[in-house]
Parts: sequence; structure tokens; C-alpha cells
Amino acid sequence: MIAMRQVLERLEGDAQRVQFVFISVDPERDTPERLGQYVKGFDPRFIGLTGTPDQVAQVAQAYGVQYYKENTGSAGGYGVAHTAFVFAIDPKGRLRLTFPPFFGMQGDEIRFVVQDIRYLLKGG
Repeated sequence: MIAMRQVLERLEGDAQRVQFVFISVDPERDTPERLGQYVKGFDPRFIGLTGTPDQVAQVAQAYGVQYYKENTGSAGGYGVAHTAFVFAIDPKGRLRLTFPPFFGMQGDEIRFVVQDIRYLLKGG
């Protein structure tokens, strides 16, 4: 999520035309309030969404996201392993680009994401 914030910073004036939305795949623990606090900790412009387990499964299936619970033996009882792609969706709801996970992205990788987003914003 830090890389997402860096993308918005590099977009400068174009950032107001981009919205990052994080969708939780753990609706049992991630309440809207908890999710909101989490994403706002990275950037106040980020939005966090969740839903019922069926709604989350439906969205995940639509975008090819895989996730599953795994027993961790921790106080929380389980973790959720998941794919971590970032999807560029246009205002009409069409999937335009799929980016690799943003974890650890820096320098040129962020610059390329910014270029791709600017291309889409210009109607590409």
C-alpha cells in the first residue's frame, strides 16, 4: 500500500482522477470500520471494501483472485493467503490492466505504473 501512495504522489494533478480501492478477502474479521482505519493509515484517499463471504467470493472469482484460510496457531486462529494483483478498472467497470503485486515496488517499477495509469487517463 505504500507503493500505491507513491503512485498517487507521482501522478500529481492526475491523482484526483484515480481511486485506489482495497477489497478484503477476510470479511469475518475485517469490518468496514476496521478496514477503513487500516487503509486510511496508508493514505486518506484509499477506500476499503468488504461484504458477505458470498459477495467477496463472487468478486474474487470475477477477477481471478484466489484466497484461502490457513491455520496459523496464532491468537487470531488463522491467516488468509491470497493473490495480490492490482487491477486498473475504468469508470465503466471494465478491467483495463492487471499489475503485479505492489509489495516492495520502487523506482522504475513505480514509474512504469504511473505511465500506464496516465495512458489510461488519456483514453488509451
